[in-house]
Parts: sequence; structure tokens; C-alpha cells
Amino acid sequence: MAIAGFCRYQGAMLNLLTYGEPSALPPLLIVHGLFGSARNWGVIARRLADSRQIFAVDMRNHGESPHLHSQSYPDMADDLINVLARIGRPCDLMGHSMGGKAAMLAALSDPDAVRRLIVADIAPVAYAHTQMHNIDAMRGVDLARVSRRSEAADQLIPLVDNPALVPFFLQSLDTRETPPRWRLNLDVLAAEMDKIIGFPPVTGQYPNPTLFLTGAGSDYVKPEHRDKIKSHFPIARFAKIPGAGHWLHADKPREFEAAVRVFLDAADR
Repeated sequence: MAIAGFCRYQGAMLNLLTYGEPSALPPLLIVHGLFGSARNWGVIARRLADSRQIFAVDMRNHGESPHLHSQSYPDMADDLINVLARIGRPCDLMGHSMGGKAAMLAALSDPDAVRRLIVADIAPVAYAHTQMHNIDAMRGVDLARVSRRSEAADQLIPLVDNPALVPFFLQSLDTRETPPRWRLNLDVLAAEMDKIIGFPPVTGQYPNPTLFLTGAGSDYVKPEHRDKIKSHFPIARFAKIPGAGHWLHADKPREFEAAVRVFLDAADR
């Protein structure tokens, strides 16, 4: 069972879901990617919570967290550092895609706050593929004509390149309100898209164990990225999940869970 709450810092609040009870093992904070939410990780979080306490956060401008003016990685990293401070240091940290970039920057900014780091299918580099077409598609849904998600799906499917993403997007549509509303701050995500697909200049190293876990069918983490990764995460390890793409935790949830357990439960060096 997940317990919802808010993590307060500097007058703002981030929505935080809690799974399981404190144990002798460090807690794990899960950070979702662009257009996601903490609830997307419920299945993984509940299973991992059999041995440790799990937290999943709604990032700014996503889910039930505040709509703020920025989606920069320094701001998202600061958000995570504040959440980690409330959970208890050191904590394990895992982020996917946009959340993986924010997690990397948080670990580089405050290494003592993070015992182990898992980066799911992303590298600390800028990418060329924008997500503006998906924002345009969500903006194109006439919410005044929507009373349930199936009606939104009928409008959204013709507007997206990959219809398989439609159920994922619709998890961020709040149909309890009339008319429904997107829990995503689409205007800020559009304005900040260059920052989201980019990565800020960084210095320093995170000296603790790090796992770059990727989908074998994804091209987000390429061999030419490894020098950059190793310059900031010198003892990084790399693993691939066969049959998985960028959404590796959804494509192969059991294999993803197993890889996370093995890495987190390994003896500290």
C-alpha cells in the first residue's frame, strides 16, 4: 500500500508516495521521467518494498507536485536533495530518463546524500530528439469534450507517432475535474524543452557505486557516451536488459526489479 504525502521545502511541496516500512537497508527514492509520475512506478515500488522502504516522488510540473516556472536540471536536482534530506541520508537513488539526469546531478552536487545510484536508460549528455510533438498532441485534446479517459484516447491516438504511449500519457489526465485537466504543466515543459533534452555543464565526480541500466533495444546510452559517464562516475557499471527499450521498467518489470535488487544489495566496497 502506498502512503501519499508532501515533502515541504522552501515554501513548496513535492508529492511523495511511500511504500513499506523502514528497515535495516537504506531507503530508495525513485524519480520518474518526462510526462511520468510517482504512480507509474507503483508495481516496482511495491515489490521492492518487501525489504526496504521505497519512496517515489512527483517531480515539479508533474503529478500532484506544484507547477513551477522552471524545469532545469539544477532546480530538479535541488528538489531531490531536499527530498533526500527529509527521507534521511544517505539514501539510494534511482532515476529514469529525465529523472535519471536529475538524479545524476543531485549525486554530483551532494555525493554524501546518495549511497548508491541507479541511472535508467539515459546518459549525462544532450539529445537531439525533442518531445514537443507529444506536448502538441496533448494540447490538441479538446478537454471540454472529455468525460472519461477513453474519450481522450480517441482524440489522442491520431495525434501521436506512437499510439502505445497513449495510456502512459493518459495516466496524467485528471478526470475527476470538470472538464478534466492535465496534471502536467505543459506550458512550462514546452518552454523548458531545450533544457530537458540537454544536460548542463558539470564538474566533479560521484565516487560511490553507480549502475547505468539500459534497455538492449534502446539507443539512449551509446558506447561513445562511456568516457563522459566515467569522467563523472568513475566506478560506474553497465548492464542491459534484453528485450527492453527505453521504457525498460515497463517492458521487462521482473528483470528490471531483479537487476535493481542485485545492485542495491551488493556488499559495499
